[in-house]
Amino acid sequence: MSLRPYRDIHRRACRQVMVGNVAVGGGAPISVQSMTTTLTHDVPATVAQIHALEEAGADIVRVSCPDEASSAALRDIVDQTTVPIIADIHFHYRRALEAADNGAACLRINPGNIGAESRVREVVQAARANGCSMRIGVNAGSLEKELLERYGEPCPEAMVESALNHARLLEDNNFGDFKISVKASDVFLSVAAYQALADACDYPLHLGITEAGALRGGTVKSSIGLGNLLWAGIGDTIRVSLSADPVEEIHAGFEILKSLGLRHRGVSIVSCPSCARQAFPVIKTVEALEQRLAHIVTPMTLSIMGCVVNGPGEAKETDIGVTGGGRGTHMVYLSGVADHKMGDEGFVDHVVDLVEKKIAELQAAAAE
Repeated sequence: MSLRPYRDIHRRACRQVMVGNVAVGGGAPISVQSMTTTLTHDVPATVAQIHALEEAGADIVRVSCPDEASSAALRDIVDQTTVPIIADIHFHYRRALEAADNGAACLRINPGNIGAESRVREVVQAARANGCSMRIGVNAGSLEKELLERYGEPCPEAMVESALNHARLLEDNNFGDFKISVKASDVFLSVAAYQALADACDYPLHLGITEAGALRGGTVKSSIGLGNLLWAGIGDTIRVSLSADPVEEIHAGFEILKSLGLRHRGVSIVSCPSCARQAFPVIKTVEALEQRLAHIVTPMTLSIMGCVVNGPGEAKETDIGVTGGGRGTHMVYLSGVADHKMGDEGFVDHVVDLVEKKIAELQAAAAE
């Protein structure tokens, strides 16, 4: 038993698939992914956006391949990026064949949508020949007509049945390197569908609340849905779908994982909301620190607390802590122990220096 069993998350056991060099499922770290918003055939724009996503920490990036020009552009895109690229294919199976041949690490495709069994076999052969995995992606908004007629509306049972039907087509061709998603814009529907699917198969699951909305509302909505599932141990890779800069999807994804202790990246700041007791401007200070420390990848914790009510307690739980004090004098804690005092002048610069020194120590220790 762990020291704090109330924080334990027991992840669902499942098989593992590879998306390029990124393992998904089978106990691998939960990967964070996003999707480009550029026209895929505009190679410079697409590559620039992928680089921005890589810098933000994306493990996997998906690009849409709606036409031959887009799937042809994959060759140049893959050559100029390091993150594994997923080709999003909808109906045209030839786009899948082209994408596999042009370097896609994974195909997002529903085999039941591409027609004859011979086409499914061709796609499987192309994927196998090029070391491509696949993702079956069921969406509540595009369920098969037969299922809608039988169930009356999109529901968890219909979504799971659709996913397993698609999976069976790949299994019939002896292809098991795929993961599955069952997304809806409705949190209740998504969560129920994923829970049922988790019980029905042992494939890795890609989590997402599709069409979640704009930056603020979509982040909250996704946090509720994905957080519920992740806390229950369900999920092997995630995408936060936002009508916003895709980089924000990566930031939101990591914050969800960090809040559950499932993955850590960069500086995690614990800070109070501030009140009349604050001994320094907490909100402005935290905003400045977030910007100054955004480049850091190594995980560490920092607490910025405006007064002594909860400050010392929080500071003892973080790598570095600052607690506001009277007369412009504030206490600095290092590794939970009160270390020295500092004034208002150069406050942010001093904290940044402390963080960078701590990061250097952590990196040196990791290299030993």
